[in-house]
Amino acid sequence: MSNSRSLSAETHETAETATFLQDFLALIKIGIVNSNLITVFTGLWLAFQFSDRHFLQELDILVYTLVGSAFIIAGSAAMNNYIDTDIDPLMASKRARPTVTGRFKPSAVLALALTFMVIGEILLFSASVSAGVLGIAGILAYVVLYSMWSKRRHVSNTIVGSISGAIPPLIGWAAVEPALGLGAWALFLIMFIWQPPHFYALAMKRTEEYRAAGIPMLPVVKGFHRTKKSMLAWILLLFPLPFLLMDLGISFIILATLLNIGWLVLAIRGFNVKDDLKWAKTMFIYSLNYMTILFVSMIIFAVFV
Repeated sequence: MSNSRSLSAETHETAETATFLQDFLALIKIGIVNSNLITVFTGLWLAFQFSDRHFLQELDILVYTLVGSAFIIAGSAAMNNYIDTDIDPLMASKRARPTVTGRFKPSAVLALALTFMVIGEILLFSASVSAGVLGIAGILAYVVLYSMWSKRRHVSNTIVGSISGAIPPLIGWAAVEPALGLGAWALFLIMFIWQPPHFYALAMKRTEEYRAAGIPMLPVVKGFHRTKKSMLAWILLLFPLPFLLMDLGISFIILATLLNIGWLVLAIRGFNVKDDLKWAKTMFIYSLNYMTILFVSMIIFAVFV
């Protein structure tokens, strides 16, 4: 009998531990942390390659930058959850967040968010002053400009939010080369312009949730047709950007252009589809693959140039 009770207690404890970990990862939005770290590393890697410096000789910079970036992104995400505690219960896709379920108290979330951001900034400033300053800019752009100001007030909230999402590759680059070159700004522009069509696709899928929460996302305010036109325009703006990275070679230019053409064709088809939500899901998935393939390819091509 005692053995069965012990086993039951261990099982319960394991389940509680798993749930806590899942809640913690949801709180810091681990998916966003991981995807942004890809762009941080790309900026870091390209700066090393283009300046003829070897990362193995400067592993401290690599560690400071990646870990520091992870902390400020996680902290900013937790702060976003803290700020949105009042509207998240109104959105079905966000009701499982630990800030909604009550698993994490608001005071604990705030303390964790601030602690993570401070630790992250200390690490980024250890890499370079420019990386630290850009880290602060990213935090302010996401927490203040997006989460606290534009998200609930302006239909342009997605564009404002794109500023913070485009800063991570600059942080990576600045850690190695504080004087940001053309390549660094090319990465910034690619990430900035990629985000609106990516998030508009997600917003289309969750239009009724955003409407219920009173968030003026483009599909809510302007409708699906206007959103599709905007997505098409942003995708067209991506076409010239690979040519700012000519140092990566013609093969990269061709690959990036093919990715842009594929996304453009998919966007044009959206004006004739019968199921808008199914199309939006396809656009969203394509955008994720687009970003991953493009930035991983930059890392690979940089080795051979």
